[in-house]
Amino acid sequence: MHKISLKDWVILLTIVPTTLIAFSIASYFSYSRYNELNTFLTQRSASIIEPLAIASSLGMLNKDRVQLRNLMNFTHRSQSSIIKSIAVFTKDNQIFVTSSYHGDANLLRLKAGQVIPNSTIFSKNGDDFIFHSPIINETVINDATRSMSQDNIGYIAMQIDSSNIRLKQQDQMIFSFLIVLLGSAFSAFFSYRLIKNFTRPIGAMVLAVDRIREGKLESRVTGQLIGELNFLKNGVNAMAQSLGDYQEEMQGSIDQATTDLRESLEQFEIQNVELDIAKRKAQEANRVKSEFLANMSHELRTPLNGVIGFTRQVLKTPLTITQRDYLQTIERSSANLLAIINDILDFSKLDAGKMVIENIPFSMREAVEETLTLLAPTSHKKNIELSLRVNPQLPDALIGDAMRIKQVLINLTSNAMKFTDKGSVDIDVDSERIENNIAILKVTIKDTGIGMNHEQQKTIFEAFGQADKSVTRLYGGTGLGLVISQRLVTEMNGNMGFSTEQGQGSTFWFTFRCEVNPISIDNIFDNHELAGKSVLYFEPHTHSRIATSEILTDWNLAVHPAQNLLQVNNLLNEKAHFDFALISHDITPTALIELKELIATLSSSVTQIHLAINSNSPNLQEALIACGAKSCLSKPITPERLNKVLLPRNHLLDIIRSTSEENKIPVKILAVDDNEANLKLINELLLEQVNEVTTVVNGQEAVDICKHEKFAMIFMDIQMPVMDGISALKSIKAITFNDNTPVIAVTAHALKEEKDKLLKMGFDSYMTKPIDEAMLRHCIYEYCDLTQPQNIRKMKNKSVDNTFLNQQVIDPNNATIMHRRNHQVIDWPLALKRAGNKEELAQEMFKGLVQSLPDTKLNISEALTSQDVEQLKVLMHKLNGACCYSGVPSLGRVVHQIETELKGGVTIDDLEPEFFEFFEHIDNVINQAAKIFNQNSQPDH
Repeated sequence: MHKISLKDWVILLTIVPTTLIAFSIASYFSYSRYNELNTFLTQRSASIIEPLAIASSLGMLNKDRVQLRNLMNFTHRSQSSIIKSIAVFTKDNQIFVTSSYHGDANLLRLKAGQVIPNSTIFSKNGDDFIFHSPIINETVINDATRSMSQDNIGYIAMQIDSSNIRLKQQDQMIFSFLIVLLGSAFSAFFSYRLIKNFTRPIGAMVLAVDRIREGKLESRVTGQLIGELNFLKNGVNAMAQSLGDYQEEMQGSIDQATTDLRESLEQFEIQNVELDIAKRKAQEANRVKSEFLANMSHELRTPLNGVIGFTRQVLKTPLTITQRDYLQTIERSSANLLAIINDILDFSKLDAGKMVIENIPFSMREAVEETLTLLAPTSHKKNIELSLRVNPQLPDALIGDAMRIKQVLINLTSNAMKFTDKGSVDIDVDSERIENNIAILKVTIKDTGIGMNHEQQKTIFEAFGQADKSVTRLYGGTGLGLVISQRLVTEMNGNMGFSTEQGQGSTFWFTFRCEVNPISIDNIFDNHELAGKSVLYFEPHTHSRIATSEILTDWNLAVHPAQNLLQVNNLLNEKAHFDFALISHDITPTALIELKELIATLSSSVTQIHLAINSNSPNLQEALIACGAKSCLSKPITPERLNKVLLPRNHLLDIIRSTSEENKIPVKILAVDDNEANLKLINELLLEQVNEVTTVVNGQEAVDICKHEKFAMIFMDIQMPVMDGISALKSIKAITFNDNTPVIAVTAHALKEEKDKLLKMGFDSYMTKPIDEAMLRHCIYEYCDLTQPQNIRKMKNKSVDNTFLNQQVIDPNNATIMHRRNHQVIDWPLALKRAGNKEELAQEMFKGLVQSLPDTKLNISEALTSQDVEQLKVLMHKLNGACCYSGVPSLGRVVHQIETELKGGVTIDDLEPEFFEFFEHIDNVINQAAKIFNQNSQPDH
């Protein structure tokens, strides 16, 4: 865009406004004068013709042409400067007299048919004006009334010359525009002087500044200027001088910097070479890392395969309730460890947007309940209520990624418990909508923790960050959990959000999309015996009370909920008897006594009393059962646990799948694995399915045996000494007659690329360690050539023999006895062994221990009251030494545990459940010893 110069601005602001103003004024006055002259001519003409018309009326009446001609001639002569011709016309439009014979009479005559006007009118003909005025005869009709009558007897026409007026108008316009030109000339003259005095010096300064900008710092503005321009000149010259000095200084600095830069560039070249080497090393390290992750996955999965597999095998054997609970916890923990390993391998895919979400049939309720069972010990330790409510109307059989759902739920629930010191963590599972066999489920986790302020909420989903630095120090954590959870939820076509208020707790929720499995999951709960029975349910926590009440109501029980002890008493007064009582209680030192009193109160009105406490301690549960309770559950309450205690004889030691020889598939299978535990496990699992299994420890042995024997299927490990699984597969396919035998890769590598590679290598399928029995069975049925279909029918339709079932039913009383045998109060053979088989010494040491226990109990109670940790350490250490030689294994175990925890820095509050158990064991030893001494017999247990 062209910029307007200062010279142009001066012209615009001086000459142009002056010229426009002068032109406007001249035009105005010229126009006014023009109209004024026209008006003057019209008025003068009217003042001539109208008196003339009046004077002509008598002559017209008398037909006196001479008089009228003389009148016209006189008037013409007297006004000859403007009048060209005058004519008088009769009423019938005939000329009567004229002042000039050379005039055009037709020009003055009215047009044919035109009526004589009643007043003076005029029209224009070229530069002339034609005026017409009527000649009126006014007569008196009646002398008495003096009324007048008017009659047009003719008219006068007069031609007016306007040339003189036009000359005056032209003169006026010429004079006005001469004034305009003169004013513009004066304005131009003064503008030129202004330009010369101001714009030229400024232009010189601009040129000087341009030269300075180009680097010609010696340029200066010269000449004597006036006013502010002189100050500006001095400023420009001073600036040029300063820039010159600065340039000299800067040039010196540049020279020094150039020298330094050359040295730096040499260093950069060296560093670039080092960086290039480091980059190659990093790429190599990344490759090694990938190999390390794959190998580490293999090395971790291999022992996990044995742990999970043999745990599942042990779960098939007769166990006590406690043993089964411990083994199930081991199995779940191992499964979670396996999930962590999978996360390590899959996180890079998640980051790259290549995470594959599985679509596998699963039980929604089972997945959620397993998750909370793992988290329950944490809630018990912090003494916070952990409750779960699943909408009873939700479908249980779904198709989706249960592991990812549990991962998100574990993360959000763990966070809720981490930041909650008191109160509760409530979990609700409901549906947003279910349409066309697609379910959008919503899980809400609400806590009563510390909450977050507005600033903390902005960074909650940032990686490696938490709401506050102090929170990081107090509660720990990497800050990755919510980020991973949010991205996993997005991968499952869901959303995640939260609402929170500082000091009031937080509510996190997430949704996920699943398919509804058309094949429903069989309900293993046979609850028809419970229909119509009444249950008194005491639960102070509202969310837990609603959730469990919905379960019991769904089983057709008559539920009578109570929120406090007053409501319990009211229910007992209203209804004399209940079939069941489910009492939920938070175990504290004072509440334990209150709970025992409540059990005693209910025992007369309730057939079976079942407890739900916030503790996993077996000894505490035994103590409560000894007080009159039928069973004791650990919170949170799940339908499976609740059904087992209400109908204990309807439950097996889990569902045991036993296969007899006649139900096995009559095929021979080869299993190849270099790990002894894995080989033993797969052998045991296969023998439950098929008649014969052959095992070898490496690929070379597999090739050798395949040259001589035919197998229906081969399970092949990949990483093995002597010969790996891939090489063994190629040899078996090439040089043995097992070339058509299905070969299943059994690998601990969970990477999808590895699996695809194995399939391309020629394996028919693959199984990931740890081995899943269902997947193993699926592989056998899919790939084995089952030549005897009747065996398959037997396998699918088998039923458990009633005699066998009856032998495996859990009797709660027997289970308690077995549990007590595992935790004996007094073990006399052990006491003899510890005393070197000297009976007298054993009796003396045992009596000394028993006699010291009351004082020890009192001293420890006082130390607990005063929170004297050091005194507790001394007393527990002394008692631990005495228990080691006195044959009291249960008491010795808990004393050793407490002493170890105290020395490890665990607080007294955190050891509260252990101290409850400790005092219970002391009472048991004292009571059992009293019975033995009273019977005056040697203790044998």
